[in-house]
Amino acid sequence: MLRVMRNTMDEHVIVLDGSSLEIRDVFDVGYSGAEVKIAESALEAMTVSRSAVMRILESDEVVYGINTGFGALSRVTIEHDQLEELQYNLIRSHACGVGERMDPEHVLMMMLIRANTLAKGHSGCRPEVTELLVAMINARIVPVVPRIGSLGASGDLAPLSHMALGLIGEGECNVLNNELWESESAATALEQAGLEPLVLQAKEGLSLINGTSQMCAYLSICVTNLDHLILAADASAACSVEAIFGSHAPFDQRVHNARPQRGQSISAARISSLLKGSKINESHADCERVQDAYSFRCSPQVHGPVIDLLLETRRMLKIEINSATDNPLIFTDGSNDEVISGGNFHGQNLSLAADALALSCHELASISERRINQIMDPQWSKQNAFLSNREGLESGLMIIQYVAAALISELQLLSNPVTTSNVPVSLGKEDHVSMGATSTFRTVRSTELLSQVIANEMICSAEALGRIDYRAGIGVTHITDWIRSYIPPLTSDRTMTAECEELSSALLNGDLSSNLGD
Repeated sequence: MLRVMRNTMDEHVIVLDGSSLEIRDVFDVGYSGAEVKIAESALEAMTVSRSAVMRILESDEVVYGINTGFGALSRVTIEHDQLEELQYNLIRSHACGVGERMDPEHVLMMMLIRANTLAKGHSGCRPEVTELLVAMINARIVPVVPRIGSLGASGDLAPLSHMALGLIGEGECNVLNNELWESESAATALEQAGLEPLVLQAKEGLSLINGTSQMCAYLSICVTNLDHLILAADASAACSVEAIFGSHAPFDQRVHNARPQRGQSISAARISSLLKGSKINESHADCERVQDAYSFRCSPQVHGPVIDLLLETRRMLKIEINSATDNPLIFTDGSNDEVISGGNFHGQNLSLAADALALSCHELASISERRINQIMDPQWSKQNAFLSNREGLESGLMIIQYVAAALISELQLLSNPVTTSNVPVSLGKEDHVSMGATSTFRTVRSTELLSQVIANEMICSAEALGRIDYRAGIGVTHITDWIRSYIPPLTSDRTMTAECEELSSALLNGDLSSNLGD
């Protein structure tokens, strides 16, 4: 989905200290032009960490990542006069990603997360490394990065290597000029911005590429998108309940207090709030319909678990973007230095969360499509089939449901777990990987498809509500007015592709969230 980058640098300044970065900050750097600075405490922490690396080099101690080869080649000791060459060889050899290029906005997010990781002061980089990363972010100089290449363990090696190429003045960059991205060589882009390419020193190349930054960038997008879409799902369900003269009773808080799942209660409360003041509900107080279909009365029980999952994913992701995720890590008190090889680069937490969110997207879309089906059916809506104006002569919104069904098929394929596809690499030394980069990117795509299904449901419910003489709930009426700002009533059959896509983009971009004040 396309998002328009807005220049809001005066509105939001993000200060990197390695511990307080917010998911919103990550998104704002990508899409809102936020400016980035480095905290003095972070500069000091990086200086202390670098001093430890220098002491190790002076001692001639053999330490992985500082004066050895990498991965399965860690057994090879590198001579002191070859350490700079080692870092350049690392970046160049690992920059072999393929596939479509990452969106520049997504690369910006990845750069920000990497800079914040380095700012923690456990990576052994000079402050100059992070300063150049931040300067490039602020100048909107973004290395061109092929998306495919990370296994979600040992860090996002290939994508981050392409990022690092830009820092050393090699490869291509996208530069934002008058709200348009233009391609330049990295060397030219840096020169035009008055920046010098980085001269890599010991440990710095490895620190730039070893971590979960690509995974975190994509998962930040997933979480942000789903925050908007789960609210939209509740809003859409409320509209659909009114469109079929459905019962409000299933959303009674007493029902949900009897099963006090947090997300379920939140969803029910939101739907119930949107239904308040409904004259439609009053009109069928004594109707003979005893119960509505599950897709209506069980909406909180389906939407709620997604809210719970989002809350937990947000908690985990905030920790991750403020963590040292490279290897090895340096710990020093200024006199005693310890370099510890570990596995914080392993993205299992991110991959599992993304797998679960992709499945959630499928379920939200599936129940949404079922509500579309009911609105299309005269048995439930009491209106013309497919909400056509002239049955038979016109098809109305018949194919809106077909498209939703096709989207669900796509989502079903995307909901297959990626975490299970382990492929050992590096001569078996890296024998278990998370495939988190694949998982998180897949889930970004899932959120985009979900937005289209919910948009289609909203189109159908708004059309049905426009043909009902009674006033819907106050919140539902507000939402319907919002939908109508994008989708005019159906007076006759017309092509609706552009309208459907515009409404789904509005949902993803948070326009409904802003409109509802949530």
